[in-house]
Amino acid sequence: MLLISVPLTSFIRFTRPHTIIATTIQVLGLFILSGGVEQTSAEFSIALLIAVISCLAVNIYIVGLNQLADIEIDRINKPNLPLASGAITINQGRWIVALSGLIALLVSATQGPYLFITIIIAFIIGTIYSVPPFHLKRFPIAAALCIAFVRGFVSNIGLYRHFWQVFNSDTALSLPRDAALPWLSILTLSFFFFGFGLVIALYKDIPDIAGDQQFGIRTFTVRVGPERVFEVGRWLLTLFYIVPVTLVLNDFGRPANITLIAAHLVALLFFWRKSFAVQPADGASMTRFYLILWGLFYVEYIILSLRQIVS
Repeated sequence: MLLISVPLTSFIRFTRPHTIIATTIQVLGLFILSGGVEQTSAEFSIALLIAVISCLAVNIYIVGLNQLADIEIDRINKPNLPLASGAITINQGRWIVALSGLIALLVSATQGPYLFITIIIAFIIGTIYSVPPFHLKRFPIAAALCIAFVRGFVSNIGLYRHFWQVFNSDTALSLPRDAALPWLSILTLSFFFFGFGLVIALYKDIPDIAGDQQFGIRTFTVRVGPERVFEVGRWLLTLFYIVPVTLVLNDFGRPANITLIAAHLVALLFFWRKSFAVQPADGASMTRFYLILWGLFYVEYIILSLRQIVS
């Protein structure tokens, strides 16, 4: 009855929709990048569905656990969140988090080692990020690395390896040699999203400076101020955009690579253009820009997936 009484709109806000969209697009993108467009069997559609369910469940576990740990801080920083506003009770939040974690672990355990290990690592990092005695959110470097490591290396390498195993199992049709990206490309992609995750982690804390200061959470924003953190993030993301573009220049002659370079440069120019209108010390302004950053995260997987389909 506790869960049945949770309003749907409150549940959706509890799941932090921008992260749900990101996880869904990330799983779909890696399915395509690992050779999913070559597969037509229902078996592979089921494998994709199970991966989406597992990843969304662990996503809800992580963001929900963070909200349970930060109710008092969120009443200052994000008063409209369901737990902070009282739209969802603490007991309801605990049930949602517990069931989501259980679903993530049980469902992924049925799919072989790589998906299960990916979920386990994300589960553990998400737990120690929010929960005492670790509560790594208190330490800015550790907190940023948690987010970046999961979004960058764990998710990309783990899911790519999982889908590769599914497509090349004894019961599956063998993939054409060039159906999936080479491992060097996956490592480059992981490095790029690791950098993207670092910037997301930095920018996430900028609008939350008031509550973090009051509760002694010494984020980079609290230590050096929103303007300086914003500027560091801007140049850091620029660096991580330029690196893959530089690598692709080695094979500039391919039409797909020319398109990829152009798309990255357009995304980077869009990021810079929008950044000039931001006032980092204004929480509302920074929150809007933070969601634009997530939009660029989505777009990146869409670009890479389209390139894989047409190449």
